[in-house]
Amino acid sequence: MIKTMDDGFVDYYELLQISPNAEPETIHRVYKMLAQRYHPDNPETGDVDRFLLLHQAFETLADPALRTSYNAIYEDHRARPIDLFETKEFAIGVDGESNRRMGILCLLYTRRRSDLDDPGISLLEFESIMSFPREHLLFTMWYLKEQDLLRMEDNSDYSITGKGIDYVEEHLPNNKMIYRLLKAAESGGTRTAPGTETGAGSPA
Repeated sequence: MIKTMDDGFVDYYELLQISPNAEPETIHRVYKMLAQRYHPDNPETGDVDRFLLLHQAFETLADPALRTSYNAIYEDHRARPIDLFETKEFAIGVDGESNRRMGILCLLYTRRRSDLDDPGISLLEFESIMSFPREHLLFTMWYLKEQDLLRMEDNSDYSITGKGIDYVEEHLPNNKMIYRLLKAAESGGTRTAPGTETGAGSPA
């Protein structure tokens, strides 16, 4: 049985910040390091909830049969829209456009951090997870490319650049939308990230 957090799907790969194609040895090594950091007995960084979630992720991904079952659920959820992008802050208009830019950068930031070998997201996947037709995303992608915040890879996927990572991290403290989305990724909960109450400025 695949357990969830707050009745929502937990992305174990995102939680561990590893690729969905990670080898068993990688899963074990990363889990061991994170488990030591968040173990309740650690007086500085102990976090019982995070520790239990990590243990749950490891038990699932370390077992071939459980991982196969989990991957089927993972692929299904990966194709679903992320709740945050269905809020009013991403509606059509100038404010929605600037927030879409930041949302795209956040998604690419998380993808590159967890999967350096395959850091890109296709336009088709963006359509699916952001609930926007490509016609509404092409202008956004063009602008972010013009600002050198993302680039198109040889396989036509989009990936974030070093400049894009700097931009996200620079604006993180003052942008609740970015903060919530990236903090949700730390717990494997990007797809159930809470909504935001304030808009975001566009990259300049």
